[in-house]
Amino acid sequence: MFKKFLIALGGFILVVAALGAVKVAQIKKLSSAPRLAPVSAVTTSTAVAVTWYPRLQAIGSLAPVEGVTVSADADGTIVKIGAESGTLVAAGALLVELDTSVESAQLNAIQARGELARINMSRAQDLLGSKAMAQAEYDAIAAAYKQSVADLAALQALIEKKHVRAPFAGRVGIRLVNVGQYVAKGRALMPLQKLNPIFVNFSVPQRELPNLVIGQKTVVSVDAFPGVDFPGVISAINSEVDAATRNLGVQATLANPAEVLRAGMFAQVFIELPVPAAKIVLPATAIAYASYGNSVFIVEKMKNQEGQEYLGVRQQIVQLGVTRGDLIAIEEGVKAGEAVVTTGVFKLRNGAAVQINNTVRPADSATPKPANT
Repeated sequence: MFKKFLIALGGFILVVAALGAVKVAQIKKLSSAPRLAPVSAVTTSTAVAVTWYPRLQAIGSLAPVEGVTVSADADGTIVKIGAESGTLVAAGALLVELDTSVESAQLNAIQARGELARINMSRAQDLLGSKAMAQAEYDAIAAAYKQSVADLAALQALIEKKHVRAPFAGRVGIRLVNVGQYVAKGRALMPLQKLNPIFVNFSVPQRELPNLVIGQKTVVSVDAFPGVDFPGVISAINSEVDAATRNLGVQATLANPAEVLRAGMFAQVFIELPVPAAKIVLPATAIAYASYGNSVFIVEKMKNQEGQEYLGVRQQIVQLGVTRGDLIAIEEGVKAGEAVVTTGVFKLRNGAAVQINNTVRPADSATPKPANT
């Protein structure tokens, strides 16, 4: 019985020893295998050097080339509105007509007196020529005639003042009065603005004066039309600098044939400066922003501790420049031709292994045109 026990124990020991030998061999094999970091899938973009014209950015407001709030030149009751809100009118078109019934009646009386004064003047000239009238009497008749002519002209002018007309061609805004309403002299009736072309007024620091000339190109964007650029040219530069802000007023003119731009709109103005500069540009998604410094991850071949080669990333601190659309200029830290990670930068660390998959890449346009939503 004891002999059988020893035989069984010996067999068990042999089995354990065999299993231990196998496990040791497996551990040795695993310890000799390459130690590579987990691989992260990323997209990349090649840093390129492009020529960018420096841009000066400013904030401005749109203003009409001609704009006025039409007001009443005389007291009276409105009997007719010749232009409804939002309509286009020609120069001289009737906008508002005030009641002239009293003045029209007075006009008939003055015209009758004027005609009598004209007849008396004609007779007096004949009598004066024949020496049948004294010069003093003739002078009185002549003065009465001139007075009647002046009275007639004054009343006709008053009647015309009660016909409010457009001082220039433009678009009428929302009218502020109604038919039958009594208005006093100076009362606002309706806005009138000429919107094509249209001005954009903005200010720049005084140090930028040497970079500005009449006719210089500008690009304007407004919040109402995101992604749409409206080209223009500088048409006026103020003759003085604001003593409070030390800023210089500038005015640019934009074509606005469809009148989509309206006076008072907030605008961002970009002025192309005449001196070009070479810039290294990357998609803005390539930047890892941090309080200690912004950085990018440059893809290059690396070696691990065992000397085995793999594709990894090197974190590089960069100095950023201006942004245009989806692109950002790199002032320092990246060379042209280097492959830079554009997506997945926040899951990377210095020396991390990566796998490039550029099937879907982020947008990289300096003038993006997003679809309307």
